[in-house]
Amino acid sequence: NLKKVISWTLPTNAGEALVVIVALVAGMALPLTPVQILWINLLTDSAPALAMGVDDETEDVMGHPPRPLTERVIDRRMWRGVVGLGLVMAAAALITLDLHLPGGLIEGDESIDTARTAAFTVLVLAQLFNALNARSESVSAFRHLFVNRWLWLALATSVLLQVAVVHLPVLNEAFSTVPLTGQQWLVCVAMASTVLWASEARKL
Repeated sequence: NLKKVISWTLPTNAGEALVVIVALVAGMALPLTPVQILWINLLTDSAPALAMGVDDETEDVMGHPPRPLTERVIDRRMWRGVVGLGLVMAAAALITLDLHLPGGLIEGDESIDTARTAAFTVLVLAQLFNALNARSESVSAFRHLFVNRWLWLALATSVLLQVAVVHLPVLNEAFSTVPLTGQQWLVCVAMASTVLWASEARKL
């Protein structure tokens, strides 16, 4: 379970870092503000991490030989997953940013605040999708999907928090966000879900 939490947390951190670095190098608008990064790391991360700590064992746990005592907690396979999913998260957030801004690779017509809110939302939702991935390195996220009710409660709580930070005026001012339309939310969910599909393809 410790490995599950680590393999879930590190790709999110890698994705956040890559989003900011790529945006700076490419001369794009800054996709995240410092307070938004804090929101991702402190609030929407906390409940799923605790829930994953009490996750049931996966069905393949007895199908592997005992791990050597010298094996690292973060091994080469986990690092590949961290880098790969971090790249997918970063790409999803940057494409979402570009979709909403005028003059990008894909022409948009929204303000920088809307584009930044959408990219921020994609990163939050992507890490929630990745919580489903992290439950097993080899078994599909859709197997035994609902066995951990605490995880689903944590995911629902995190989604509600994100909806609040996007739509409540008092939080808009504090976190430099603006309300998104229903269509924009659908785009954010679709872009964030690429993390799930990428992981499913790797497991397959």
